[in-house]
Amino acid sequence: MKVGIIGCGVIGHKRAESLASGYLCAVSDISSERANSLAGKYPGVRVETDWQSVIKDPEIDLVIISTSNNWLAPITLEAVFAGKHVLVEKPAARHYLEFDPIIEAMEESKSKVTVGYNLRFHPALKKAHSIIERGELGNIMYIRGRYGHGGRPGYEKEWRADPEISGGGELLDQGVHLIDLSRWFLGDFTKIHGSIRTYFWNMPVEDNGFMYLETAQGQIAWLQVSCTEWKNLFSYEIFCEHGKLQIDGIGGSYGTERLTCYKMLPQMGPPETTIWEYPFPDNSWKEEFMDFEQKILTNKNPDPGIRDAREALKVVSTIYKEHI
Repeated sequence: MKVGIIGCGVIGHKRAESLASGYLCAVSDISSERANSLAGKYPGVRVETDWQSVIKDPEIDLVIISTSNNWLAPITLEAVFAGKHVLVEKPAARHYLEFDPIIEAMEESKSKVTVGYNLRFHPALKKAHSIIERGELGNIMYIRGRYGHGGRPGYEKEWRADPEISGGGELLDQGVHLIDLSRWFLGDFTKIHGSIRTYFWNMPVEDNGFMYLETAQGQIAWLQVSCTEWKNLFSYEIFCEHGKLQIDGIGGSYGTERLTCYKMLPQMGPPETTIWEYPFPDNSWKEEFMDFEQKILTNKNPDPGIRDAREALKVVSTIYKEHI
């Protein structure tokens, strides 16, 4: 599988590191310095001066797109037209309607497109999902999730703070991760409510987002994302009929990844508690790519796919619309 990367920032480097030796053959970025910095780590990888050269290269089978949000959907569309498979970073667009031309083009193409919701491939979340699927704790009643960081000096001047480029603030940035996870566990939401606030950062997009999402069956996801968390945090709790699953940390500055299962006993009282810890480096990027490659080789639909990304952004757009 020959791969080209468009967008050579921090995420582009993470994506390159997740590839097996010999996969990466070309990179492109609006900054030649960034492109050369990435290419320099991998002998034989060439630097293209524009992204069109990458998607038109007949040697390349798959394109990884890790640009700013305003370019994610347009480049994905052109890559599908060119017959390339695509791994596009979340949120994959600025607004859910930007996905419609891509979905239409995919119907006439053999290209497969997946979206970089790598949290699905973290070991604690994968194990939690398998426990739920096996029905060990009964049906899910509700979910409570929090995800946040504390920004950095100059955060309010970065492209993420420019709505024309980013499409939105924290709700669109980290919020889509929690929305995607909650859809993974619960399915589609029929009631969507939320609130956005800019409490601290002097920017025209929100630094905090609050969500109340409900399925047709009455299951609720109560979610908050924040870039005023100050101490990086990931906390995701799944409350079931016969117990609770709690995921804390996703490694690095978010703390050691841990899954705790609280299983209720027939007599109630203190639950039976089992803890799994995952102190090793984050391997989700590699597992995500390997899963996508396998789906391509076996001609199966990727999961998450472009329609999953559309549904996540539709939730965001619905909440934004409430605040117009």
